[in-house]
Amino acid sequence: MTATTFHQAISTLQSHGYVSNSVLHQECGNISMKLITRGVRLEIGSSQRERHCSRKTSGSIQASSSSYQTSESNPISIPSNGTNKDPSKKPSEAALILIRHGESLWNEKNLFTGCVDVPLTKKGVEEAVEAGKRISNIPIDMIYTSSLIRAQMTAMLAMTQHRRKKVPIVMHDENEQAKAWSQIFSEETKKQCIPVVTAWQLNERMYGELQGLNKQETADKYGKEQVHEWRRSYDIPPPNGESLEMCAERAVAYFKEQIEPQLQAGKNVMIAAHGNSLRSIIMYLDKLTSQEVISLELSTGIPMLYIVKEGKYIRRGSPAAPTEAGVYAYTKNLAKYRQKLDEMLH
Repeated sequence: MTATTFHQAISTLQSHGYVSNSVLHQECGNISMKLITRGVRLEIGSSQRERHCSRKTSGSIQASSSSYQTSESNPISIPSNGTNKDPSKKPSEAALILIRHGESLWNEKNLFTGCVDVPLTKKGVEEAVEAGKRISNIPIDMIYTSSLIRAQMTAMLAMTQHRRKKVPIVMHDENEQAKAWSQIFSEETKKQCIPVVTAWQLNERMYGELQGLNKQETADKYGKEQVHEWRRSYDIPPPNGESLEMCAERAVAYFKEQIEPQLQAGKNVMIAAHGNSLRSIIMYLDKLTSQEVISLELSTGIPMLYIVKEGKYIRRGSPAAPTEAGVYAYTKNLAKYRQKLDEMLH
C-alpha cells in the first residue's frame, strides 16, 4: 500500500513538470517521509562503539534510492543523533569530508597559534576556495567546524564553490533568545540551507605558554629537540598546554557522540577544523597507533574524503587526485549524485 502511494506521488510530481531529477527526488523525499510513521528506525549496521548525544532536536529519515540526497525535512534544524534502528532497512552510505583550514596570519608569521582566534591570510582564503572547488560535486547535508574563525572561514569560503548552491547557516543555540532570533520562517528557504555547527571540541590543541611565540626563536631558546618533542610527541604537552593525546580525547569523543550518528543515519558531513583535531579524528577512523599518528601530516586546504558504509570508514584520499572521475568511480551512489547535479544545473 505504501509503495503504491509513493509511486503515485512520483507520477503526480512528474505530471507537474519538475525540470530535473534532483528536484523531483527532493520533493519525493518529502512525500516519502510523510508515509513513514513515527518510531521507524534506520538500520545503521552493527557496531560496538558507544554513542550518546545531549542534543534533543528533531531529525528525519528519507525513503530513497540514493543515499546522497538531502534528507532533512527541516534542513536548518540540527538532526537528532539518537538514530533509531529498523532491521528492515539497509545500512546507509554517506560521505565524510575533512578539511584543514587554510593558512592563517600567524601561520604566515611562523607563530604558535593553538587556540588563539586568528583569521586567514589571502593565501588561506585562496586555499579555502580551491578546497571548495575540489568538493563541489560531493553532497553535503551538515557542516561542523571548530569555534575558531580560521576554520569557519574555510568552511564558508569552500561552500561558495559548491554546485548545489545551498547556503551554510551557523546554528545558534547558546540560549533560547539566540534560537528564537535566528529562526527562518520560509520552508522553501530552509530547504536551500545547510546547518553549520560550531564546537570548541574541534579546536586546535591548546599550545599553552608557546602560543604567540615565534617557532624559530622558541627552538633557539629551548632547543630543537625539546620543541620537536612538544610539537610531535603524542603524550607530552607544552608548558600549561595540551598534548596530542589530550586533544584527541575531546575531539574524538565529540566525533563519536555528535557527528558519527549523523553519518550512520546517511547524512553527508563536512568537517573544517585544524591539524591536530583532524589528526586525532583520522587516528580514530584509520585505527592508527600513537606512533603512526605523530608522523601524519595534513596539508592546508586539501580535502580528504571518506565513504562511510556498513559501519566502516573507507578512505579515498583527496577528491582532487588522481582525477575527479576516479573518485566518483569509487561508489555508484556518488556517481548518481553527480549525474543529478549535471541534470539540474545544465
